[in-house]
Amino acid sequence: MTIETIIFYAFAAMAIGAGLLLVNIRNTARALFLFFVVLFAMAGLYLFALADFIAITQILIYVGGVLILLIFAFMLSNKELLKDIQTSSTRFISLANWQSVVLSITFLSLMVYTFVNWSQQMPGWIEQSISKGTLIQAKDNNIELLGFKFMTQYVLPFEIISIFLMMALIGAAHLSRKDNTA
Repeated sequence: MTIETIIFYAFAAMAIGAGLLLVNIRNTARALFLFFVVLFAMAGLYLFALADFIAITQILIYVGGVLILLIFAFMLSNKELLKDIQTSSTRFISLANWQSVVLSITFLSLMVYTFVNWSQQMPGWIEQSISKGTLIQAKDNNIELLGFKFMTQYVLPFEIISIFLMMALIGAAHLSRKDNTA
């Protein structure tokens, strides 16, 4: 099994597992964190589908815009929900801490495995890029190419995303406004 396959299955398992936990959890703060995990894992899966633009859009718009808006709405809405988080278990060995330790060890072992394999042999897709001469070099002007793609081939999705981001900012400003009707 190649490292690409392992990473793909890790992203898929992360998306499915976090999605199942997301729909079954009652704590809003933890649900927002799980929503972040699902969106991030889906962006990783978009990269495997060679949809780089959609993956970047997923991270910039949904994770960077919408999720932040939801976090602001959560923080400004109900103080009782915030007290619920603060009164969680203070023991070191609680269920949430064990999940964090298992997740950290899993990611550490995946990074060590990747480092060991890549130091011995490069993945096939990098070797193919080197042989074709399409490997991106540090001296290449990628920003110019990306700007050209955004303003020609991807102009409609780029504009839709900018309008969506503007709507998220307007929503954040509306939610942070103080209501004096009481």
